Amino acid sequence: MDSITLLGLCAAGLTTSAFLPQMFKTWKTKSAKDVSYLMLITFMSGLLLWLIYGIYLKSWPIILANGITLFFNLIILWLKIKYR
Repeated sequence: MDSITLLGLCAAGLTTSAFLPQMFKTWKTKSAKDVSYLMLITFMSGLLLWLIYGIYLKSWPIILANGITLFFNLIILWLKIKYR
């Protein structure tokens, strides 16, 4: 594994894990009133495009980061809908 791929994987780990506190807080408090639908939909659209881009490039850091982050944000969206 080269140093650039390792750098990308580290960046992927940090940006992906940044959504865990929000997801757990929403789950724990059963409230997502401060999370904007527009932000979630816009952000998830960008993640999906990054994921497609990463798949096209066959870049594992891009694929992993955006795939997992998209999954976490789908959970947040589901919680927002569930706890309306």
